Amino acid sequence: MELQVTGKNVKITPTVRRYIERKVDKLSRHLPGIIEAIVEVTEEKTQSVAHRFVAQITLDSHGTILRGEERGDDLLAAIDKVVATMDRQIEHHKGKLYKKGRGSSLARTEFQPELETTAPSQRVTKIKRFAVKPMSVDEAIDQMELLGHDFFLFLNAETDSLNLLYRRKDGNYGLIEPELD
Repeated sequence: MELQVTGKNVKITPTVRRYIERKVDKLSRHLPGIIEAIVEVTEEKTQSVAHRFVAQITLDSHGTILRGEERGDDLLAAIDKVVATMDRQIEHHKGKLYKKGRGSSLARTEFQPELETTAPSQRVTKIKRFAVKPMSVDEAIDQMELLGHDFFLFLNAETDSLNLLYRRKDGNYGLIEPELD
């Protein structure tokens, strides 16, 4: 497993690095096959001392991305909290894999995309690049839920085109399938 540890406004000492390595190694016991683990720790200047340190972990296990973020009053507490969160996510993910195929899914219903137009008032401050792999709508829903996002861009294996999956206000999902003119 490749481990990347970065700090923002925090110096990553060898002691902290070893602590993070030990904690992340324990996660690989529960989810073998973790290819990459990215740990980002940040110290923010907040009024609340309990939320001063932020620890974020992103795991890549053969294309399945799991992400967690937690806050704490000290760096080690934030790391402990995010590792516990990741442990729960791994167990949840493994449970979904075990139950896969049983019951019905909201993804099998027809989608009625709801388009909203808003005038951009902010500037783009961050650009993320990521590899897209072909997957079904069900897999995209699972990935979106594991990441904790409200939308997910993916390559639809059935149509071989980019699709955008999003969570609707009513709790269901919407799917945007672009058409080229």
